[in-house]
Amino acid sequence: MFSKNIKSENQQVNLSFLKEYEIELWIKREDLIHTYVSGNKFRKLKYNILEAKHQQKDTLLTFGGAFSNHIVATAVAGNLNGLKTIGIIRGEELGINFSKVIAENSTLRVAHNNGMKFEFIQRDVYRKKSTPSFIKSIKEKLGEFYLIPEGGTNKLAIKGCEEVLTNEDEKFNYICSAIGTGGTIAGLINSTKSHQQVIGFPALKGDFLYDEIKQLVTKTNWSLETEYHFGGYGKFTKELIEFINQFKSDTGILLDPIYTGKMIYGIVDKIKKKQFEKGSKILAIHTGGIQGIDGFNRRLAKKNMDLIQV
Repeated sequence: MFSKNIKSENQQVNLSFLKEYEIELWIKREDLIHTYVSGNKFRKLKYNILEAKHQQKDTLLTFGGAFSNHIVATAVAGNLNGLKTIGIIRGEELGINFSKVIAENSTLRVAHNNGMKFEFIQRDVYRKKSTPSFIKSIKEKLGEFYLIPEGGTNKLAIKGCEEVLTNEDEKFNYICSAIGTGGTIAGLINSTKSHQQVIGFPALKGDFLYDEIKQLVTKTNWSLETEYHFGGYGKFTKELIEFINQFKSDTGILLDPIYTGKMIYGIVDKIKKKQFEKGSKILAIHTGGIQGIDGFNRRLAKKNMDLIQV
């Protein structure tokens, strides 16, 4: 699947209030590329996997949390390409009762079923994962590997994300994307035309991403909307869950609560506040992440809250 260019379809969102504000909203269905290797995960992994093969490395190693979309995508993509995979997972306690964790955590279960080997490490050690001494210790323990950073963002990932937009997307005035590490939006910015504006919706709290993204791009046609994180990464409210379920009911499009749900909520809010001029054509990038909803619903069930309807 990585040896060819994949083009995803744009789906128009038909909600009554959009006509009232004379706005067109479309969603690029990157989530439909693959069940697990979808959205920006496919884009970020594409050239990294080709490079790993070029270097004749037979193992991919990467990092993530227990519900990481990146972890499961790397495991599945590696398996599809005949590569072994290793996941360095934050949280040493997860390895104590591995069989119970696998039974209850669909993300790690799918990764495990696709051959990924796990190293569960303490959180304070995990914070040092990018240091040369940590990488050296991992190589001494596990052998040679091709390293993919947490979240997948590097120069090759950005190159892959530059392929999201096509010539047909030149009609859009605004390109919107959720942001985790900044790699996806950097690729989008690099591939936009001069008349287009890119708006990023960070899933993390704080303004630090601005400086990180600025180092990855040369254009200035972008901005960040930092008020739609709902408390920070992985945080949510009853209002957000209700919005995701209503949007699914109205459009048939399922959003994830970590990234795309917050982005679409933000876009809708900005439209209703008349922050887009009349006649605007908006393209929102669906970056996937749907596989993580099962684990998220477990969190909701423990709080006796309504579940996300898949």
